[in-house]
Amino acid sequence: MADAPIVTARLRLRPLHPLHDAAAMLALLNDPGFLSGIGDRGVRTEAQARDYLHDWAAEHRARHGFAHWAVETHAGEFIGSAGLLCKEGLPLPHVGYALLSGQHGRGYAEEATRAVLRHAREVLGLRHLCAIVDPGNTASIRLLEKLGLQREGARVLSPGTPALLYYTLDLHAPRD
Repeated sequence: MADAPIVTARLRLRPLHPLHDAAAMLALLNDPGFLSGIGDRGVRTEAQARDYLHDWAAEHRARHGFAHWAVETHAGEFIGSAGLLCKEGLPLPHVGYALLSGQHGRGYAEEATRAVLRHAREVLGLRHLCAIVDPGNTASIRLLEKLGLQREGARVLSPGTPALLYYTLDLHAPRD
């Protein structure tokens, strides 16, 4: 089931909900690490966060069968989001993640992203994924490469924006 929670050793990934997750998402979207690594989405109020979650997660899930999940500890603490999106300018579904700055360095991004990749392969039946990353985001570059994604160059997703590094992954390729 695409909407069932994904449980790992330390985390629970569940579909984001526009009403229940608005305050947490507002904090994530305005977190200094999110702003510098992903960019400003212009979301400044809980009402805007609800609208953003509706358009970005709920509508995407309805249209494509997947989206980002809320990432929370087993104690129920929201620590970020991770998941899959179809993005204009990218030929494959795109895996991504974002954690609140206070949660960095604990292995949560790797644990959540590994769960998303497994879900993409085993539940959704996807064969290939991609990822994009700012060339200066060395932590995310290291993580993508550790997860087996291969750099395929760079992409400009819209005119006037900087090029992002572009990675791909064959979910069915043998692993070392």
